[in-house]
Amino acid sequence: MSVPRKAIDPKLQRKSAARLYAVQALFQMEASGAPVDRVAREFETHRFGAEQDGVEMAEGHVDLFRKITLEAVNHQARIDQMTDRALVAKWPIDRIDPTLRALFRAAGAELVATDTPPRVVITEYVDIAEAFFPEGREKAFVNAVLDHMARGARPQAFPGEPRRS
Repeated sequence: MSVPRKAIDPKLQRKSAARLYAVQALFQMEASGAPVDRVAREFETHRFGAEQDGVEMAEGHVDLFRKITLEAVNHQARIDQMTDRALVAKWPIDRIDPTLRALFRAAGAELVATDTPPRVVITEYVDIAEAFFPEGREKAFVNAVLDHMARGARPQAFPGEPRRS
């Protein structure tokens, strides 16, 4: 899967790659039960800039990747609660697609543990959702959930707009 990046700035491409790898790593951690440090090392060694099936993988921003994966694990309960509040009551986070769950956890980690502007977080992860689900409605769903999460996590970034509970 290629990194969904419209900009040509190499630093932005590395950050976008780090976000994509973080989603994949969080998915792998949940599926395998492997700890964050082991999965992170595996990604950094075997994916960042590596060649797989004749395709060169993008080089990721290692520090951002580590921050997202570690903070997603450290703040998972809080992030899952934020996600649950944004979802319909009949669809708690444990019932959604595991890829989307990993995506919401990665985005939530950036919202609660970094200074990345919320609108950047939303845009980046909507692009990732589109890469995973190119023909589905997931893009609009992810946008709505992340908007809700961002307003709850950082209401000050949305001055004059009502905070959603």
